[in-house]
Amino acid sequence: MATEEDVRRLAASHPVVATLLSRWESVRLPDAWLSGSLLAQARWNARFGFPPIHGIADADIIYFDASDLSEAGEQANAERLQALYAGLPVRLDVKNEARVHLWYPDHFGKVIPPYRSAIHATTTFPTTVSAVAIRPDALSAPFGLDDLMQPVVRANATLIDQAYYEAKARRWAEYWPDLTILPWREAVHYPGENGASQ
Repeated sequence: MATEEDVRRLAASHPVVATLLSRWESVRLPDAWLSGSLLAQARWNARFGFPPIHGIADADIIYFDASDLSEAGEQANAERLQALYAGLPVRLDVKNEARVHLWYPDHFGKVIPPYRSAIHATTTFPTTVSAVAIRPDALSAPFGLDDLMQPVVRANATLIDQAYYEAKARRWAEYWPDLTILPWREAVHYPGENGASQ
């Protein structure tokens, strides 16, 4: 069974993840986490012998600030962190999960309730591996760590549909052809939750 220590070793060995976490005190955002597919893709590259940045498009920093739901506030935070991590070889995507419900209907055609926290948001991310969130003092994995470390791609059907998952899986298969990608029929669903995907 995969452990937090396994993930910490993975994070420390990857140049982008290690850089992000090394400056985490300067992020200074409420309920902030490094999440999304970066950790998974770091694992895939290590497992299949690719360079560390192979196939990695971005790094996601999520946070939760219900006191400022403005797009301008989120953009200002994004610009500050992009300056903090200037020179990072991948794009930095900064998202306030407290405001996702405001733009989600226009973007995806579905009304969703507000999230309660950044980790609550991760329970609806499209795959079990993208739901893993890390920061120097904590690790969250609502679906466990085994899929991350095996590595296996499994859909999280809490919000997304089959077409969304299969499009994402096709992209990943192009970059990591030996990756085990489970079919939609093996998707999991976070109990009792509805929300939005990254």
